[in-house]
Amino acid sequence: MTNFRPTDRLTGFLMPPSVDEWLPQKHLARFVVEVVDGLDLSAMSNRYRGSGSASYHPKVLLSLLIYGYATGVFSSRKLERATYDSVAFRFIAANDHPDHDTIANFRRRFLKEIEALFVQVLLLAREMGVLKMGTVALDGTKIHANASRHSALSYEHAGKIERQLKAEVADLMAKAEAADRADVPDGMSIPEELARREARLAKLAEAKATIEARAKERFERDQAEHQAKLAARDAKTAATGKKPGGKPPQPPVEGPLPTDQVNLTDEESRIMPVAGGGFEQCYNAQAVVAAESLLVVATDVVQAPNDKQQLYPMLNKLRALPASLGAAETLLADNGYFSAASVTACTATGIAPLIAMGRETHHPSLTERFAEAPPPPEDPTPLEAMAHRLQTPNGKKLYALRKQIPEPVFGIIKSVLGFRQFLLRGIDRVRGEWSLVTMAWNIKRMFVLRPA
Repeated sequence: MTNFRPTDRLTGFLMPPSVDEWLPQKHLARFVVEVVDGLDLSAMSNRYRGSGSASYHPKVLLSLLIYGYATGVFSSRKLERATYDSVAFRFIAANDHPDHDTIANFRRRFLKEIEALFVQVLLLAREMGVLKMGTVALDGTKIHANASRHSALSYEHAGKIERQLKAEVADLMAKAEAADRADVPDGMSIPEELARREARLAKLAEAKATIEARAKERFERDQAEHQAKLAARDAKTAATGKKPGGKPPQPPVEGPLPTDQVNLTDEESRIMPVAGGGFEQCYNAQAVVAAESLLVVATDVVQAPNDKQQLYPMLNKLRALPASLGAAETLLADNGYFSAASVTACTATGIAPLIAMGRETHHPSLTERFAEAPPPPEDPTPLEAMAHRLQTPNGKKLYALRKQIPEPVFGIIKSVLGFRQFLLRGIDRVRGEWSLVTMAWNIKRMFVLRPA
């Protein structure tokens, strides 16, 4: 004779159920709520007027966003659906169901305030004892923009389409002025066709103006670098009395190049090379990660496809962190960040840099791996001191940690959580969204590292 538990989905509860009984005590959703309850959200709550229908508290909506980004649920529609389908989201929303417009508007409206909460979470991690600065590693990763690369328009192609549209407009004007309209195809409305082409011409003119403005900024930047190179070359000639070898640096080209592009969907994104080959419409997301905890301590999003100029801005972000978080002592970075100026800037801030000065060969021989370090140079420059440290056993061991610090963080965010594309558009908004992503990662990591 079988003995099964009864299944009854129709009888109502005698006493109202408590959402507190729905989740285990040690659950990420509970931890997210506890962390958000401990944050200062006055910058958000003070912006509500207090009139009209009652609003959802920022703590509820922020907790939904953070838990969503920490578990791979990003879109506002999926978050709304999860408040019905998921027990954890029901717990966070207290069995309420904010609609997707409310969630999306909250995210857009308070991006700057959410970005400012990033440091508050780090301070909380420090109080919990899970964040120690010491050695940090810097790296970048390409994240797709919310725009297709097929929406990109080059300066050369824009000119070609512009000429075609102007010819079509002239032809339509001629048809409109002609007394005999027999050559006008059936179903063609000349005013509508003219309006459509004039709108496209206005859009093309705007795109070309954007490309020309970028080209002007690039020329001014390249011209300043060209003058600096010429000045250094002249100084070397004056010091040695000999003409420097090699060809003199070529001056930059003024004006837009035929291949310069702008994306019509998100004009602030850029075409960038991606891992595995090919090019995509992306942003370059930067992160500084603490070695011991894998917590992200500084973030940025840039439009440059490479990392050559990104070390100095990230150093400034590290310096802007509160002193109570502790100080970074060593910074690890790959060859993409290397330059003499970056090494000098890093040393000037009191952080010892360990930046690869070139591509390392795979599978070095035993002789290379266990070679003794050369003697330290006398009165070394910052670059010489770093080059020597990279050759010491301790320096090699420390630099070897670089791949296992930021790269697992990026790998989990992109492959496990599935965050491979920004939902928002524009450099300022994607910076705020990247702060939200990394803050959600930090809270999830704090949940794992929290003391028992």
